[in-house]
Amino acid sequence: MDNYAVEMLGITKIFNGVKANDAIDFRLRPGSIHGLLGENGAGKTTLMNILYGLYRQEEGIIKINGKQENIDSPTKAISLGIGMVHQHFMLARPLTVVENVMLGHKSRRGILLDTKETAEELKDLSDHYHMGIDPYTKIYQLSVGEQQRVEILTAIYMGAEILILDEPTAVLTPQETEEFFHTLREMRKDGKSIVLITHKLEEIAALVDEVTVLRDGKMIGTRRAEGITKEELTRMMVGRDVMFNFPPLAEMNLGVKLSIRDLTAVNDRGVPSLNGFSLDIHGGEIVGLAGVDGNGQNELCEVLTGLRKETGGSIFLDGEDVSGKTPRFYIDKKVSYIPEDRHTTGLAMNWNLKKNMILKAIGSKRFMKGGLMNEKLITQNWDTARDEYQIKAIDGDEKARALSGGNQQKLILARELNADPDVLIANQPTRGLDIGASEYVRQKLIESRNGGAAVLVVSADLEEIMQVSDRIAVIYGGRLMGILPRGADVYEIGSLMMGKRQEELAHE
Repeated sequence: MDNYAVEMLGITKIFNGVKANDAIDFRLRPGSIHGLLGENGAGKTTLMNILYGLYRQEEGIIKINGKQENIDSPTKAISLGIGMVHQHFMLARPLTVVENVMLGHKSRRGILLDTKETAEELKDLSDHYHMGIDPYTKIYQLSVGEQQRVEILTAIYMGAEILILDEPTAVLTPQETEEFFHTLREMRKDGKSIVLITHKLEEIAALVDEVTVLRDGKMIGTRRAEGITKEELTRMMVGRDVMFNFPPLAEMNLGVKLSIRDLTAVNDRGVPSLNGFSLDIHGGEIVGLAGVDGNGQNELCEVLTGLRKETGGSIFLDGEDVSGKTPRFYIDKKVSYIPEDRHTTGLAMNWNLKKNMILKAIGSKRFMKGGLMNEKLITQNWDTARDEYQIKAIDGDEKARALSGGNQQKLILARELNADPDVLIANQPTRGLDIGASEYVRQKLIESRNGGAAVLVVSADLEEIMQVSDRIAVIYGGRLMGILPRGADVYEIGSLMMGKRQEELAHE
């Protein structure tokens, strides 16, 4: 009989009458890395939150190292040697690494904790796993990747032998991901059992021993990772084949449509976020803008659509200086915008779907008749969009907030692309969407390009940038680090994302 570090048998969890987990069996072997794969809403995080004691299952049992346990809180989970690192870190930013580890963790060493002793133990652990963490550094001084290492270090310091990692590479550059994988392999060598919640198929092949796929709260299957293909995993996740390689387009030579010159802007806190950014985008071209979140991407998109005033530099549209113009001006110039935040800038959440579809045409004659809004035209416009974009909705009279994230994104796409744009600014167009919806969005971006539009795709998902871009620009600290051709080396992109200019790389 096999020994397992974790056995979850017949786990069912219900939220508002919906089964988030439906009689799932999950088994984790000791000293292995197990990928838990599935689209958003498949039930992966719910299942692991049950193992960590954040939720209680309605049905099913949990065994840890062969013994049935009642895990009714994270404290109980930690006492059983289970640690969990969530997607959003739980660190106190003004405090040092060692202070964070000691926060609320006094029980392990009795009442009096020796900071020096704890720091030394952390340093030893950090060195053992090649994490490079100084215990006396303050959290806010660390990069996102380093903060994640602190979370893992804390869990191990607390005695975790079973480690749950929720989407751990979502925020890492390719180089940081490589280092992170090295650390996980070291932990596996030390006999630790690791669950990696992910929707990135590349990680499965590179790292895990086994993979379990969930779909719509149900268990689809568990496989040995050796020899399994990306296509096979996708079929398990989505239930059909998905296109990964979007064909490049023959040169259109439509000339520069959007030209950005030495653009500067400040963020909402008044801190400079664009520092002399320049970029040209041609008609019939997709330029992908890669970069770690928070390097000026949002401010750039807002300046290019009139939502934020630049503090210097110029924007040219078909050779005309359009700097400092209003959002209405850009709309009239056929600049379409898919914003990162669907809720605050993309949709009027309390308006119905039909109205959201004509949001940018209010005041234009397109939907007017005799000076009044023409309901028939508005309904026709909605019906066409719903059918073409497969928006799952009843009749267009329900509010935007009633739709799922994927359908909200399709609604925005339908509105922005049906305006037949000359320029399309797409900021994180597939964030939070499942594989099927992401594929659909990417095809629509390519159709827009094929129609002659100049398209800027801003994405933290490097795979997306590689798939759809004709050229890849990299932003760091509000500056352009370099421009690479389609099919560029992912590590070269990663180096630029970390702040090395292209000229420097050429000399290395």
